[in-house]
Amino acid sequence: MLDFTSARYLGFRHPSRSLRPWSQLTTGKPAALETPSEVAIFARRLADLQGCECATFMPSTLHLFFDLFEVLRKQEVIFYIDAATYPIVRAGAERAAARGALLREIPHHDPIAAYRMIEADEDAGLRPVIVADGFCPICNRSIPLQGYLECVAPFNGWVVVDDTQAIGIWGHAPSPRDPYGRGGGGSLRLHAVQSPRVILGSSLAKGFGVPLAVLSGSASLIRCFEALSEMRVHSSPPSIAALRAAEHALLINQECGDRRRRRLAGLVSRFRSNLHGLGLDRLGSLFPVQMPALEGGMDPVRVQRTLLAAGVRTLLVQDHAGPKARLAFILNASQRPESIDKATTALAAGLSSSG
Repeated sequence: MLDFTSARYLGFRHPSRSLRPWSQLTTGKPAALETPSEVAIFARRLADLQGCECATFMPSTLHLFFDLFEVLRKQEVIFYIDAATYPIVRAGAERAAARGALLREIPHHDPIAAYRMIEADEDAGLRPVIVADGFCPICNRSIPLQGYLECVAPFNGWVVVDDTQAIGIWGHAPSPRDPYGRGGGGSLRLHAVQSPRVILGSSLAKGFGVPLAVLSGSASLIRCFEALSEMRVHSSPPSIAALRAAEHALLINQECGDRRRRRLAGLVSRFRSNLHGLGLDRLGSLFPVQMPALEGGMDPVRVQRTLLAAGVRTLLVQDHAGPKARLAFILNASQRPESIDKATTALAAGLSSSG
């Protein structure tokens, strides 16, 4: 079975024998009471990679965004959430709204509309917080980060970015040799932005293959978060095993991450070239989530079933424009060129039988 459903984009694996040993998975104490001393050093390295002053860890993005929006809610803010923001992030914002915060929805990737809404709410005297994903794999576009910063700066606000899709993939100075850029630091590196007004919340599960979340931003923001965090008091900290795996991921990324990103870009280019030969390529980036441009009469669900019967596992994702599903292939650096060719050959056969 050829599997195109794993979002472990760089193909990082962390078998236990590759990690520094640990004597226990957890101290049994909340993070607010005790954090392993080595965590601060590791957090500094990850913050440096992303282009931030400081970072702290959470067990998951659900913990992270529930906590972050509650902390921000107490700063007298109003949230403006991008219409296509990931559901976990949206859940955190809606929880804050249930506790009294004002929440508005802004059109997807539209800084002009966002600014007009913020300006219209100026009399409320609340600091604006724009919430959006760092990269949208559905429409293949990066966040208009500079535009959003220009929206919030006059009002002393923030831009909260879910950088889960970007970290590990996008980096600084993209070029023909390095289409994703170098380093894998994510959105701030891609956009060459350094600003205390940007707050990054990221899962490391996709780019780095580690079930761990990191919150990154200015040192003052991270100190405030750690002081006010409810989750750090009422839930367990990330396991030592997950922290060891993240440490291992940063080491691999430093040693050969750019090489893996080049390999991944080559595989995606091959896939898109094959799609072009089938008349199914749509304009977009080399991001490893690829969605063939099926003709209007083609049923993605039927095509997916045909592919599965042929030994190719794919995903169905919901389009921003409505309830209709789209067929998606997720590529990763561990795949082989012949697997790409077999998958697109199966796709061609599946389309013929579904036509």
